[in-house]
Amino acid sequence: MRAVDPWSMENRMRRTFALLATTLLASPALAQSAGNMPVQSARNNFAQSAGTMPVQSGRTDVAQGAAPMSAQSAGTVSTQTAPSVATSNGATVSGQGASDLQLNDVVVTATRVPTPLEQIPASISVVDRQTIEVNDYNTLTDALASIPGIRVSSAGGPGGQASVFIRGTNSNHVLVLRDGMPINDASEANGAFNFGVDTLSDIERIEVIRGPMAAVYGSGAIGGVINLISRQGKEPGFHVTGDLQGGYPAQVRGAVVASGVQGPIDYAATLESQSQTGWDAVPERMSVYTGKPQGFRDRVGTLNLGYTPIEGTRLSLFLRGQQAFFGFNNLGFPTFDNSNSTGQTDSLMGRVGVTSKMFGGVYETGLFVGRLQDDRQYLQWLNPADPNQAEGNSRYHSYRTDVQWNNTIHLDDALPAALSASALTFGYEYTEDTAKVRVNTSSFGSVFAQDANASMTTNAAYAGLQTTLWQRLTLTGQVRQDWVGSNAPTTWRLGSAVEVPEILTRFKAAYGTAFRAPSLFDRYGIDSFGYVGNPSLKPEEAQGWEVGFVTTLPGAGRTDFVSFGATYFNQQVQNLITTVFSPVYTAVNIGSAHIQGVETELTLRPARWLTLRASWTFTDAQNADDGTRLLRRPQNTGSVNATITPIAGLSIAPELLYTGAFRDYLYGNDSLGIGNGTSQQGLLANLTVTYEVKPGVQLYANGRNIFDSRFEPVNGYQTPGASAVAGIRIKL
Repeated sequence: MRAVDPWSMENRMRRTFALLATTLLASPALAQSAGNMPVQSARNNFAQSAGTMPVQSGRTDVAQGAAPMSAQSAGTVSTQTAPSVATSNGATVSGQGASDLQLNDVVVTATRVPTPLEQIPASISVVDRQTIEVNDYNTLTDALASIPGIRVSSAGGPGGQASVFIRGTNSNHVLVLRDGMPINDASEANGAFNFGVDTLSDIERIEVIRGPMAAVYGSGAIGGVINLISRQGKEPGFHVTGDLQGGYPAQVRGAVVASGVQGPIDYAATLESQSQTGWDAVPERMSVYTGKPQGFRDRVGTLNLGYTPIEGTRLSLFLRGQQAFFGFNNLGFPTFDNSNSTGQTDSLMGRVGVTSKMFGGVYETGLFVGRLQDDRQYLQWLNPADPNQAEGNSRYHSYRTDVQWNNTIHLDDALPAALSASALTFGYEYTEDTAKVRVNTSSFGSVFAQDANASMTTNAAYAGLQTTLWQRLTLTGQVRQDWVGSNAPTTWRLGSAVEVPEILTRFKAAYGTAFRAPSLFDRYGIDSFGYVGNPSLKPEEAQGWEVGFVTTLPGAGRTDFVSFGATYFNQQVQNLITTVFSPVYTAVNIGSAHIQGVETELTLRPARWLTLRASWTFTDAQNADDGTRLLRRPQNTGSVNATITPIAGLSIAPELLYTGAFRDYLYGNDSLGIGNGTSQQGLLANLTVTYEVKPGVQLYANGRNIFDSRFEPVNGYQTPGASAVAGIRIKL
């Protein structure tokens, strides 16, 4: 085990950042732009999951929004591009230029068929490579933070536990895919994905689908799906991209990507390494604050290789390895800022496949076999000053084998002329998960142990149909049958999108069902406090629907001067898994939740050099049994960002992220827990400036949290302080 070596803390740069922001905001172009959670009664915990942290008790992390628990409480950037542009169906296309917006840009994740955005009856956001670079997003949480309907809940900076809530559902109701393969960690006690360690150097595009999607992808897709699409060689010849940056507090990141197409071979190879001092995640207001930072280091290597022996057929090989080292705070009880805790994650993924187009492209088929291995270790060294006398060594290992056979039949030639873009999809998926968990911690001399060693297989068959009538009305439908152990949930989804050009508006509506199978720990885990898993658990179930519109109006000589859209969503979740004592601690299906809300988006393009975007989401997420609000789900969240290109080659991208007040377990300034209450709102400001010195060479600077906000996205865990980096990006 290698621990993170934190550097000493430099003085804060608050005045420098404030001066920089003030100077930029005064320019003519910009003048026109606007933790730890104690054990609670199981009855009050369901529907509140925020993900789990390293040392965890199976009794508490199943459904309660837990932060770290003690052993006791358990490609090329164009300077004319806009980071996101609302399309005519309520989708957000990130990285599309304000002057060259393509409404027929396609998305694969929503229906498994490449489909123009305006024909998809779902709420979709896309973060493409241009957006990542224009905003200098480094981590997955950076890229997701401004998307409507998404709430990112991070316990510190990179390496800290980070959960994502989509439309107020639990964090384990978000299914994460890598090029279509599910990658949620089976050794996580509640099955949630940890968004805290993933970086973006090998990502070409992120597609986010909000709403129930289990009819397409199966277990876990209750709140939505996030598909991480890897970089792939597209352009003939050999191309190299290099990115090197460094800044304050002491941090450095380097990445190189080699890609291209040589005859029948396409390839993309990525290498990344970064290291940063980080910040102390404990809020400065708390009496136990020490200022000792939690650092982060990672190494990533990816190879995406393809061979096309004949036109229409491609053999593929994908390999990825990631290793990360980081510090974290395990506050304990009584609360103590223990900076002796370190973690390490190792992830290996391999996938082989073949895709082929037959009968003139009428029939497309693909067969893929993937293997994923995740290994995590968390060490907490004894600190003599710690009143808890806490120490631990916990290991988590998970293994996943995923086999997919995916098929599409294009039906246009067999249907009347009134129908277009018609396709039938069908396929089969086999998944086998294995988890091995060994948790060993102690506090006050009392030992806590947790164990799980189990496997589970899932078989599934699915089918879908989509068509467009009279070039105006698009209809989609999907159905899927899963067999998970002794359970056999059936899910389905129907949707429609209609264009009404007479009023410059598109409407959409969708209804779907979804489920989440119990995790391996839910079924088979045990711990020394008496928890025993329940093999008879049923899947969590959900039903959800949405309706929405987007209107695009001309003005100032543009056809897309302003776009405004709104979507209402409503979702019921039943059979939520929580823990009760009867007569031992075990998991049961007793919880339910009702979630509804509205997502709104506005895009304004008053000039060729200026695009402004704003979004606001209202979410009412309640425990349906007692009416209390679910933890860490703010009613109000919003973002404002812009792309400003006042002169050729210069891009300025400011970003504001607002999180309203939310219910959470609170810590007082004296560092003592004071129970559930209202955690305060927060506003973060980021700014990226990019200048193209010459074609293929860019200099950039990025400031995150430039006004040094002390917002706590999880009460008891402060957002990283103000940081600044400068870098160079070369593309050959």
